[in-house]
Order: sequence, then C-alpha cells, then structure tokens
Amino acid sequence: MATGRSTVKPRTCRALRASPCQFLLRACWAGPGRASPSRAGPPRRAAGPQGTGRLLWFRGSTERPGRSRSPAEAAPPPGPPRSAPPTFPLAAGTANGRRGPACSAGGSCWAGVSRPRVRPLRSPPLPSGPVPSCEMPPKKAGDGVKAHPIIGRFGTSLKIGIVGLPNVGKSTFFNVLTKSQAAAENFPFCTIDPNESRVPVPDDRFDFLCQYHKPPSKIPAFLNVVDIAGLVKGAHTGQGLGNAFLSHINACDGIFHLMRAFEDDDITHVEGSVDPVRDIEIIHEELRLKDEELIMQSIDKLEKVAVRGGDKKLKPEYDVMCKIKTWVIDEKKAVRFYHDWNDKEIDVLNKHLFFTSKPMIYLVNLSEKDYIRKKNKWLIKIKEWVDKHDPGALVIPFSGALELKLQDMSAEEKQKYLEENMTQSALAKIIKAGYAALQLEYFFTAGPDEVRAWTIRKGTKAPQAAGKIHTDFEKGFIMAEVMKYEDFKEGGSEAAVKAAGKYRQQGRNYIVEDGDIIFFKFNTPQQPKKK
Repeated sequence: MATGRSTVKPRTCRALRASPCQFLLRACWAGPGRASPSRAGPPRRAAGPQGTGRLLWFRGSTERPGRSRSPAEAAPPPGPPRSAPPTFPLAAGTANGRRGPACSAGGSCWAGVSRPRVRPLRSPPLPSGPVPSCEMPPKKAGDGVKAHPIIGRFGTSLKIGIVGLPNVGKSTFFNVLTKSQAAAENFPFCTIDPNESRVPVPDDRFDFLCQYHKPPSKIPAFLNVVDIAGLVKGAHTGQGLGNAFLSHINACDGIFHLMRAFEDDDITHVEGSVDPVRDIEIIHEELRLKDEELIMQSIDKLEKVAVRGGDKKLKPEYDVMCKIKTWVIDEKKAVRFYHDWNDKEIDVLNKHLFFTSKPMIYLVNLSEKDYIRKKNKWLIKIKEWVDKHDPGALVIPFSGALELKLQDMSAEEKQKYLEENMTQSALAKIIKAGYAALQLEYFFTAGPDEVRAWTIRKGTKAPQAAGKIHTDFEKGFIMAEVMKYEDFKEGGSEAAVKAAGKYRQQGRNYIVEDGDIIFFKFNTPQQPKKK
C-alpha cells in the first residue's frame, strides 16, 4: 500500500446514450497503474498537481462496444476497505457541478469542498430493455374538458320573453322588472308589438368589487327581457294574431311563463275564471301544437330528399326528426322534458329551435295579501303540475301589486315597509333565475379604472372569453391569470391571493367559471403586409 503521494490515472467507462437529447456522464477512479490495457497509446492522466485525484466527466465512451473486462480488471485494487464516499452539496459560486481548485492536502476538491481519496467507483450495470425517450409526448388535439352542447341559440345576446294569457299581469311585471313605462291596461291585447328592455343582474360580488376598487366605470351584466302579447286558444292556427305573437316567442331564447293566481273582479279574465293550472295547459298545448306543425313540415322535406332521393348525408337528420316526432307528437311531450338527447341530436334541435325546447320559468302572480302571508290555494296545485310535466323547472311566486307599490317608494320607505311586513321583493331572484336559465354566466375584470361583468355561455374556454373583450385578445391569447372571487374577498387583495398560492395561470383549455376575476395576457396579432 502506498504511503506517499501517488499518481491517480483515469479510466473511462462505457457511456449510455439514453436518448437523442441526453447522454449519461460517467466517471471512474482508478489506482496507480490501472489504465485499461486494451487502449492503444499512452494512458490519459488527470490534470493537476501530482497526487491529486481528479474526477473526469465524459460525454461518450472510448472503449469498443461490447468489450468485456477480465476478472483481474474488474477486481478492486489491493488495500484495506474504505468507507463509502460522503456526498457534498454544491458550494456557492459553482456552475453545473464543475470542479473547483485542487486541494493541497492530498484529497480532491469539488467546488471548493475537500474530499478524501476513496476506492474506485464502479458504474452500475447497464439497464436491460428499451431505453426511455426524453421527448415530451405530443399534445392531443382537444386536450381538456369538452363542454356538453347546450340546446338553444349560440351567443350571449340572448333574450327571455314574458308569455301568458291576456290580462294576467305581463306588462305590469315588465314595467316593475325593467323600470319601464309600457302600456298596461285592463283589456286583452293591450300589448301588440313586443316591448324590449334590459335589466342589470343584481350581484353582491359585483357590488363588493366596485366598493373595493371605486372605479369611475361600473358595468354589470344585463338580462334582455321582452314583453310579448298574450296568447289565446287556437293561437297556433292564427287565432288572436297568434302567428305574429308566436313569431315573437320564437325570437326569444327562454320563457317567463306568467300566470294569474289572484282574484279581482275589476280585472277580467279571457277564460271567465281564475284557474292557473288550466292556463298553463293552454299555453303549453299551443306551443306544442306549433312545434308539431314545424316538425311535420321538416320531416316531409327530409323524406323527399333523404329517403326517396337517396341523399345519405341527410339521413341522420331525418332519423333524429323521426325521434323528435315520436316524443312531441305521439307522446305529446315537450322537447326540453327529454334529458337524454345526444350531441348529434342537439345539433339538429339547434337547427330548428322548437318552441318546447326553450327553458321555462313559472311565475305565479299573487295578490299582495297572499304573497306577504305566503299562502295561496293554487300554489300547491301548480307545483304538482310542474313536477309532473316539467320536472326541475322553477316555480317563483311574486306579487305584481306589491312590486308596483315598492317601485314608487324611496329606498328608506321600501326597506321599512318590507321589514314591517317581514317580506322581500322577488325581482332579484327572478332576474338571476332567468339569466341562469339561458345558460349564461359572467367573469369579472376589475381595477381602479373599471369593474365590469362580461357575459359568456356556460362552458366557454379562456380564449373565447378573452374574445368578448376584444377579438385581438382571442387571436393572440397567451394565458389567463385567474383568481376566484371568494379567495380575493378572503385575502383582501390580489397580493394576498398570490401569497396564498391561489393566483392561477390558465391555458387555452381552461373553462371559465362564474365569478372568476381574470387578467388576460396576449400578443398583438401582426397585421398583414400591404402589397
């Protein structure tokens, strides 16, 4: 065993090439005279002072592939066993684990940390089987959650119409809802041409953001509401200007079905008596019969082309229309009652936009007395009918007389009156329900200059949501920085949300959720060069 300083000679190992973009770096320590006998030429020596062990890094092997070493070569050098080498962290000032200056104490220095001489390091056995690739897997087209298609017109400028028999309080409800002054008289067909207005969607989240930022510009989300003239029996055949009124309904995307459940001898009823369940059935049947007419017209046209004409491209649409015919005509049910339409069938439904496919909310107009005491003989019957024929639909009682009275009061008088009678206005609930029925939601952009709610359809992805602000945002979309309203309110600031790790960076497959506060990053698209 050598007692003085010795010259340490390097011996290379086979290098393992893991992939085109990686190769394994190997190093071996050898004692005196342990250079490989198979290599021609003088052995390679480590640079540095004599007696200093050097760790050499190699990018590839200099040995012949497949060479096997003799037992003498593979045996460890003579001498007493030594302990396993300690590991050392990278010292400050090093880069990529490069070696620092040599140590004068006879050991090797790695990044300035003294390391004693140790027994030769042996490479682990080469792995068997295929070598894994370091390449990233290709992105799949359409990565992310695929939104289920929605029955109805695509877009965000959607409208909900107020539908019902004449003299049930539609125009009064429209006026108190939108703070308009549409004609509301005590005779049938007071409304001929539809009245349209928009009403802001009440939201405590929007109010909080406005109070926090105090911007000069505050823009909430809006619900577009249309007051449509009353329908009567036989409207689908043209009775009582029925064709014109039905066309107004067809232009809407949802329905507030308003019915009268109050007695008033001074207000006439076209059917001679108050019976809201009967009134619901009249409206439903008129809409279904109009759909029946439209379905048969479509089937007749498709049959000529797809069946007798042999057009295979239209055959799937013909089959879907036959299924719709069975449901609406044979079983006398509305399109929206069937909840198992698949994607292709929904595409056909959205092509025709049938009356009975529109979402419907049932509004029960009560007297002020019944609304305050929350009792009315018709409410239970109405709820039972809706649960049977339109399961899951909302039934919202309100009082047009009470809402009209509250509209003429100041804010203080209104609050006092509601507290004395232990009741509240139903308008906010109705507006939110109508907005949700149209499958609409909104995200916020908030800052010291403006707080705004941007209306989108449910299931909208981040680039398309950015396009609601400006088309350049969608074309050059990079990412969306998102924080939840609840996190912002809890933290009290954007910095607190970031510190809590709840400020997210989302890509183009992110589906925007209702109430998200978003900051978009985008590249300005280059304008085409003019020739």
